[in-house]
Amino acid sequence: MPNEPKALCVSIHDVAPATWPHCLRLLRAVREVADIPVTLLVVPCYHGAAGLDAGYEAALAALMADGHELALHGYRHLDSGPPASGVGQRWLRGVYTRNEGEFSALSAAQSRLLLALGLEWFGRRGWPVDGFVPPAWLLGEGAWLALRKAPFSYTTTWTHFHLLSPWRRIWSPSLVYTARNRGGRRWSPRLAATQAACMGAAGLVRLSLHPADAAHPELLRHAQHLLAALLASRAPMTKSAFARLSRSV
Repeated sequence: MPNEPKALCVSIHDVAPATWPHCLRLLRAVREVADIPVTLLVVPCYHGAAGLDAGYEAALAALMADGHELALHGYRHLDSGPPASGVGQRWLRGVYTRNEGEFSALSAAQSRLLLALGLEWFGRRGWPVDGFVPPAWLLGEGAWLALRKAPFSYTTTWTHFHLLSPWRRIWSPSLVYTARNRGGRRWSPRLAATQAACMGAAGLVRLSLHPADAAHPELLRHAQHLLAALLASRAPMTKSAFARLSRSV
């Protein structure tokens, strides 16, 4: 739509005590470019680890107080759905996502339970949560059914930003790096730069950073250059802020 804000949303995925040192490195890299609000995608029970970490939680609370957003990013970040049928699904769920597409094949009831557990985790800390981003951006039919009755205002898939109430879909493929192999580290920065150039007129550009990116200085440097270029023409905001603005136009 013509009056939509020309926005940039930067998110850090897989935020948990186990990944926190890498997440901090990503935050520092962003701040070296500009002190902008980011959306932190929090996993309450990452890979089954549900222990309390007072320092980690204090850090998240401080970031939220500084204007950053905390969003729910699954509950365990592990795919516990029924075995995939078909070569494509087996590759997507088992190889590409390394069995972390938690909401890719769950029933509506299973999805509702995990969403409720995640909301309860936020609620015990008195933290508001406006958005839900599924691990690996995968949402099966059951998860979509559960989301329609959940109290979130938005969700995202790899290709779209989805307003949930009222429902509206905004095209915005996420810029993302592939850090786990040499080929991905070589080609994903080029793809991200090309994709960003092709989205100059888009209302929203999303830059998604993952803990694994922090281990590779060349990816961090590329992300910083890309971020600086995007900030020259876009207003940085959290995903929650973008959802609110999109409803007002």
